[in-house]
Amino acid sequence: MNVRAYGIVTAAYWGQTVTDGALHMLVLLHFYTLGFTPFQIALLFVLYELMGVVTNLLGGWIAARFGLNATLYAGLGLQILALSLLAALDPAWPLFWSVIYASTVKGLAGIAKDLTKMSAKSAIKLIVKDDAEGALFKWVALLTGSKNAMKGAGFFLGGLLLATIGFQAGLLLLATCLVIILAGTLVSLPRAMGRAKAKPPMTALFAKSAAINRLSVARFFLFGARDIWFVVAVPIFLYEIAGWNFVQVSTFLALWVIGYGFVQAIAPKLIKSTTGGLEGEVKAARFWVLGLAVLPLALILALAQVVPWPLLVDHTATVAEPIPAAGLAIVIGLGLFGAVFAVNSSLHSFLILAYAKAEDVAMDVGFYYMANAAGRLAGCLLSGLVYQQAGVAGALASAAAFLLTAWLVSLTLPRHAEPLLARAG
Repeated sequence: MNVRAYGIVTAAYWGQTVTDGALHMLVLLHFYTLGFTPFQIALLFVLYELMGVVTNLLGGWIAARFGLNATLYAGLGLQILALSLLAALDPAWPLFWSVIYASTVKGLAGIAKDLTKMSAKSAIKLIVKDDAEGALFKWVALLTGSKNAMKGAGFFLGGLLLATIGFQAGLLLLATCLVIILAGTLVSLPRAMGRAKAKPPMTALFAKSAAINRLSVARFFLFGARDIWFVVAVPIFLYEIAGWNFVQVSTFLALWVIGYGFVQAIAPKLIKSTTGGLEGEVKAARFWVLGLAVLPLALILALAQVVPWPLLVDHTATVAEPIPAAGLAIVIGLGLFGAVFAVNSSLHSFLILAYAKAEDVAMDVGFYYMANAAGRLAGCLLSGLVYQQAGVAGALASAAAFLLTAWLVSLTLPRHAEPLLARAG
């Protein structure tokens, strides 16, 4: 295990993740105060998620040809550019041009986020010894869990910056900090990490094993389920119905992601590892996603006890006064959801690296995270659309439907090492 290389990659990933979380919260809350509807806000994130689909697919191929260093540096540089460009947005611009400009810049941030993530997670496969499956699960879980803790810190930071120094100054401060991180990474990281010996053709992007294809579909529905309520529905519900302010909303989302990251980091202790195969891990993936599907439905029932039904299905319904109990139900229900979701996510992050071959790891991981990004894209659009049409109850019910689909797909995952590594022709 090359601890120094792991530390450098992790630090760069942390820096990008904090700024990405802060950017998400700054955009969400700032544009809502400008009068954007939930669906218009969701549109601001569409190109961000769409670029993630493209980036993860092509990014793995680029990394295999030029090295993970190149994709990591490009991710950090594009994030700096996106933060700087968004700071130039003028509130006096017409609504149409504000949406186009902001969504385009968020698209750059989407490329940046997924280039950095793909680079960091692929690097772990190269840093950990090939036969150390238990260590691989541990280090992947630690990287993923710590990343989500940083993302949660970014959510809190975004709300804090908006409430204190404002939208533009907050963005410029984030960009400055990331310049320092990029400079440190450039002089510290080993060269040509992850570059394939043979240059892979473009056709290799889609030549995946059956296991990777199936896991990718399950990942699509898993992360789509999260973002259906996470991106727009719940934050605006807390602001509109529970009466929370910007800092309270961003703090809750921050703590949710930090807690989710903590559980991800300790997930290997909750799952019994299998020696010489993946029997235990695949069974666990099926069990945990089925349990997760129940929680959004239970939360709808809990909210119905304290919130009039019209407020759960119609976000335009008049709120006589804030309903604190709604916020409490969300905190408890989504707290449980976060813990169970974290175990699912950590299992998936391990399985993709266990299924991937070392020489193809960047492309396999890129393909897998393309499905992850596609799920977030679907969830992002549905979060604004479903919340606008059917309220928070509709968003939570849609999340449950996605999770049940993920469970059905997980029933098809192979449980033995040999077929997992057999490549499609």
